[in-house]
Amino acid sequence: MKIPLLDLNAQLETIRVELKAAVDEVIESNRYIMGPKVTELEQKIAEYSGAQYGIGVSSGTDALLVSLMALDIEPGDLVLTTPYSFFATAGVVARLKAVPVFVDIDPDTYNIDPAQIRQWFQKNKDKASKVKCIVPVHLYGQCADMDPILEIAAEYNIPVVEDAAQAIGSRYPSKNGLKRAGAMGTVGCFSFFPSKNLGCIGDGGMVITNDGTLADKIEKLRNHGSHPKYYHSMIGGNFRLDAIQAAALLVKLPYLEEWHKGRQQNASFYDEHLNAAGIRKPKVTYRREYHIYNQYIISVPEKRDELRAHLQANDVGHEVYYPVPFHEQECFRYLGYQKGDFPHSEYAAEHTIALPIYPELTDEMKSYVIETIGSFYKC
Repeated sequence: MKIPLLDLNAQLETIRVELKAAVDEVIESNRYIMGPKVTELEQKIAEYSGAQYGIGVSSGTDALLVSLMALDIEPGDLVLTTPYSFFATAGVVARLKAVPVFVDIDPDTYNIDPAQIRQWFQKNKDKASKVKCIVPVHLYGQCADMDPILEIAAEYNIPVVEDAAQAIGSRYPSKNGLKRAGAMGTVGCFSFFPSKNLGCIGDGGMVITNDGTLADKIEKLRNHGSHPKYYHSMIGGNFRLDAIQAAALLVKLPYLEEWHKGRQQNASFYDEHLNAAGIRKPKVTYRREYHIYNQYIISVPEKRDELRAHLQANDVGHEVYYPVPFHEQECFRYLGYQKGDFPHSEYAAEHTIALPIYPELTDEMKSYVIETIGSFYKC
């Protein structure tokens, strides 16, 4: 049996007719950049996430970038974030010539540890005034612990940009009620990369916020800082969302909760049946229905790479997210970090594997994944 890490064709088969009709509608309209499909998607994503405003952009990376631009992050400013995420989280900070400052993760959730954010401020009181933003990441589809992060941000009057690229629809039991990822901080950023739970047929992203002034600024920045056309009050970029991508996402959005449930059921199956010695399964910090399982991550204490070779030999798709933490990346050597500075991130990089979790997996396919892992430990 061959099990891919992700099978987009399995999803496509269920929506092919709708998807083609939506794309054809855009083609016939000749409205390829922005337009009514983008506006409709912005409204629906904002409503779904519990925010007032949505601004469609060209990618999840550009969602982060334009958000930091809108918050006036400048050269030399400090931005606190995790060393364990997709590169864009820290890359956009460096692109603005600001300084990424890393804080280690919680070893159980892989999300940034609020206690260590607090410790950083206590140890670096002389630098606190230079911190202009905190960027927590809701990694793998489970929300970071936002209440203490927001409390720290409020204490120091620092905006919070939620990197929710992997977490649209995930929920967090805040002291202020149940919240969805992206709607808790100053702004929230989504990615619609095809592999995401809500993925388009190219690239796309979204910024959501409850701040009308900030939303207006982001709208201008995504279109070279212009409004009206040819009149530029600021320097922005070309961060616009294509109408075809918006149309595809509008087809998929009504299915999203069903797809989340499929992933949650698959995670439950793995949790119940995956009992290989030493394997640590993902921790559900809040409730399973709050976790959208963009990835299902296991931690392997020994012989991770040997297990990967065994999975590959038996046609079980898998991946390592992320093999090199930011502080060990060549491009960030100038920051002065050393191996050992963030042990939990380093351990995760060296010991974790993502298993297939997409909603179309059958019990037979999941059983084969589990049996393949089990056969490795019996060798």
